[in-house]
Amino acid sequence: MDKKQRFHLADVERAVERDPRGVVLVEGISDQFALEALAERRGRSLDVEGISVVPIGGAQAIARFLDQLGPGGLDVRLAGLCDAAEEGDFRRGLERAGLGSDLTRADMEALGFYVCVVDLEDELIRALGAASVEQVVAAEGELGSFRTLQKQPAWQGRTVEEQLRRFMGSAGKRKIRYARLLVEALDLSRVPRPLDGVLARV
Repeated sequence: MDKKQRFHLADVERAVERDPRGVVLVEGISDQFALEALAERRGRSLDVEGISVVPIGGAQAIARFLDQLGPGGLDVRLAGLCDAAEEGDFRRGLERAGLGSDLTRADMEALGFYVCVVDLEDELIRALGAASVEQVVAAEGELGSFRTLQKQPAWQGRTVEEQLRRFMGSAGKRKIRYARLLVEALDLSRVPRPLDGVLARV
């Protein structure tokens, strides 16, 4: 465990000891912002409820957090969200923490851990539709930048959805900013299942 993760885990442990009602483990800050925005739109205050959404700094860290917060540690109510590519890391972490063996995706969901297909951005883009996502991009004054990306040889011929996903993942903190913006633009009847599922768990 690197120094940053060690200090971050200590912060989580202190928060849990003060108010141990629930922790949602996510890979990164964009996931945290999306879930917090969705909770607000559902009329929930996670702070008041004592629920922490914790970015763990990448799926490879999940086992350490589960060791500390799961049944072998502080034993708090847990849920989690990951990308499809990191499903194996989360599955192995859950099994190592004593939460099952040979877990299927359905088994993981029963434990409160959901998988985004392909990732958070893909889920949100599909839920909104490309045209609505472009409207959000235009409102941010970045439609010109997106059109420039579309003209790049590597991205010509790709679907608009693929191009938008790439756009969200470029330029520094763009992914973090758009996570909240896309959730705020969602029709609440079309929220991606993994996001709704993980919040319902806590």
